[in-house]
Amino acid sequence: MQDLRVSTIQNVLHWEDEHANLTMFEKQLAELANQTDIIVLPEMFNSGFSMQPNGIAQTMQGSTVLWLQSQAKKLNAAICASVAIKEANHFVNRFIFAKPDGDVEYYDKRHCFRMSGENLVYRSGEQRLVIEYMGWRILPQICYDLRFPVFSRNQQDYDMMIYVANWPKVRRNPWRTLLQARAIENLSYCIGVNRVGHDGNGIEYSGDSLAIDFKGDITFDHQDEIGIATNILSLSDLDAFKEKFPAWKDSDEFALSIS
Repeated sequence: MQDLRVSTIQNVLHWEDEHANLTMFEKQLAELANQTDIIVLPEMFNSGFSMQPNGIAQTMQGSTVLWLQSQAKKLNAAICASVAIKEANHFVNRFIFAKPDGDVEYYDKRHCFRMSGENLVYRSGEQRLVIEYMGWRILPQICYDLRFPVFSRNQQDYDMMIYVANWPKVRRNPWRTLLQARAIENLSYCIGVNRVGHDGNGIEYSGDSLAIDFKGDITFDHQDEIGIATNILSLSDLDAFKEKFPAWKDSDEFALSIS
């Protein structure tokens, strides 16, 4: 069973400035060429967490999605992040997973953060997605989704969850605690990638990007500063632990209803 190298990039985000953000990340990404399997960037990495989608959103044929595809091919690694996307008559906060072969899978944020008005300008997603990549099954999630464990409940259909976020420093303790809880209760690896710095609304972010194993142990903890880290995850270790400690066999059966 193949180990998976997952690289996280924690950075400031230039407010509603796609060019500045793509230029900044491209410089950082260059050092990861052929050195990793998956690269994770923060939520709305090209704009910051803006509630002005008319000014920042683009289509799936837009420059940011094309950039993600180009970088994935260039670096020979999948790249994921969220982007404000414009559909025919609405906007979504979309998790993009771009693969080196040009294929793109996506998940639209289910739980829009009403305290910022996100639910008023972005439409909630209607589908849960599990991505298959390099023999791994990956559940993509976005920021506020973290507070809703039913939606992310592992029905033995994924091995790792990825949360991309713009999660404010003032609520850093729930972010850290809930990421560990999701890993423990789901017997899954959990990767959480957040930003640092201040956004255009003056909100401060502390990063706290974490890699957590299936026992809830934090294997990487990146606080407050800009940086890149690569974490190696073992699918054989995960499967061995689930066989030794098969708590999943006693989980309650349920059907997830999304409306």
